[in-house]
Amino acid sequence: MTRTDMPAVLDERTSLATFLDYTRATALAKCEDLAQEDARKAPLPGSPLMTLAGLISHLRWVEYYWFDVVFLGGEDEGPWTDEDPDREMRIAVDLPLVELLDDYRQLTDRYRELVAGTDLDAVARRTVRDGRQINLRWIVLHLIEETARHNGHLDLLRELADGSTGA
Repeated sequence: MTRTDMPAVLDERTSLATFLDYTRATALAKCEDLAQEDARKAPLPGSPLMTLAGLISHLRWVEYYWFDVVFLGGEDEGPWTDEDPDREMRIAVDLPLVELLDDYRQLTDRYRELVAGTDLDAVARRTVRDGRQINLRWIVLHLIEETARHNGHLDLLRELADGSTGA
């Protein structure tokens, strides 16, 4: 995936897809050449689940939830439970970082095709918490916001882990 925030064409679909890919690629770039032990570190005392591995896992499962569960109407097979709603972040520290990154890449490749081939006005098969129906456009915008916000967390955690900045 090429990391650019400048779409080849300035139409809505291309712009949204480009920004979503840019935020995804930035998340992956934050983990380049990261040691496994650094991916597991939770340096913020008030946020014991805030790890680089946990955030990558969270981003992967957030996309799964919005595309597969809400938009396509599939069964929710995410790792979370009522007792442990943040389980995707907790279990990530026990998985190899390379596996988490590969899983995220493969999943986002699939969703890239979904976004490219589906009308942005297409309505999700499931409603959101307040009972409203959303469309694919809203989901893509939400994922851009969600991924960009967590990229800030990844940036800080990476600098705390090994001093790396940039990307």
